[in-house]
Amino acid sequence: MAASFIAGALAGYAIAIPVGAIAILILDLGIRRGFRSAAAAGAGAASADGLYALVAVIGGTAISLAMEPLERPLRVVAIGVLLGIGLRGLVSAWLTPRSDGRSTLTAEPAVRTYARFLGLTLLNPATVIYFAALVLAVPNLANEPAERVTFALGAFLASLSWQTTLAAIGAVAHRRLPARFQALVSVLGNLAICGFAILLASDL
Repeated sequence: MAASFIAGALAGYAIAIPVGAIAILILDLGIRRGFRSAAAAGAGAASADGLYALVAVIGGTAISLAMEPLERPLRVVAIGVLLGIGLRGLVSAWLTPRSDGRSTLTAEPAVRTYARFLGLTLLNPATVIYFAALVLAVPNLANEPAERVTFALGAFLASLSWQTTLAAIGAVAHRRLPARFQALVSVLGNLAICGFAILLASDL
C-alpha cells in the first residue's frame, strides 16, 4: 500500500502545486485574515481533491466519461464564480480605509470558508478525469479496495499539506507586511482571479 500512497501523494502535489485561482485565493485570504481562515480554505480545496481522487479510483473511466458532458456547464459556472470573487475583492480593496489599509470585511466562520472552497474546487470536473487517468496507469489500484483508498488518502494529504503551506505564507505576510502593501497584494491577487476567469472563458 505504500506504493499506492506515494502515487496518490505525487498526484495530489501535481494537481495542487501549479499556481491557479484557488492558490491565489488562499494566499489572499491568509494575507487579509490570517492563518485560520486560509487554512480552512485550504482544507476545503484539499477535501475536494481527495473526494475526486476517491471517485476516480472507485469509478475509473466510467465516472470520468459520465462527467465529461458536465465539464462545459461547470466551467461556465466557475467563470461566473471567479469573476464574482475577483470583482468583490477589488471592490473591497477599493473601499479599504486608506489610514491603515485593513479590510472592513467581517470575519467569516471557518466552517463557511471551508464549504465555500470545497464547492469552488469541485467546480473543476477535469480533476476527476485527471485522477482517473492516473488510476489506469497504476494497474494494482483497479483490483484492491485498500489500495484505492490509500491512493485517495495520499492525494488528500499531499494537497492539504500544500494548501496549508500557502495559508502559512499568507499568514506570515499578514503579520509582517505593511497594511498598504497587503492591500496592494490583494488587488493584484484579485486581478489575477479575474484574469483566470477570462482565460477560462476564452477556451469555451
